[in-house]
Amino acid sequence: MGWTKRQFVEQAFDDIGLAGYVFDLQPEQLQSALRKLDTMMATWNAQGIRLAYPLPSSPQDSDINQETDVPDSAYEAIYSNLAIRIASSFGKQVPVEVKATAKQAYNVLLQRATYPIEMQLPRTMPAGAGQKPWRIDDPFLPPPQNPVQTGSEGYLEPINVSNNNPY
Repeated sequence: MGWTKRQFVEQAFDDIGLAGYVFDLQPEQLQSALRKLDTMMATWNAQGIRLAYPLPSSPQDSDINQETDVPDSAYEAIYSNLAIRIASSFGKQVPVEVKATAKQAYNVLLQRATYPIEMQLPRTMPAGAGQKPWRIDDPFLPPPQNPVQTGSEGYLEPINVSNNNPY
């Protein structure tokens, strides 16, 4: 059972010194923080950090009590980075410890989201002596694969960049 969006928001408020047991958080404050949480997670999703966070189709569709399926290793990165994003809206300074924790936890997410690129040999490389012709039809190694993927959507198509203008 994962954390709810409310738990992430409340923990972020706790990190900047506005804990719910001391301060009564207004529904508008919770909704503002929820919008920032949703946009932060959408940005991470676009960067390739996919955490199974349920993104709403519009800000009005977001439910603060919705449970997330985010892995345990991502909790600290989410609420500490959210605390940094909401602190200025509430006139608070982010403690140095929270900034350090947010950076360290985000780096862990990046490490988990990236994999080393496998070495790919050219198509002209023979398969080797162990590959007998009666076992395979082609005596050469398969062609190199594009290592960049967009997740479950498939491969990322390269863009044609001419004159250093990607548009």
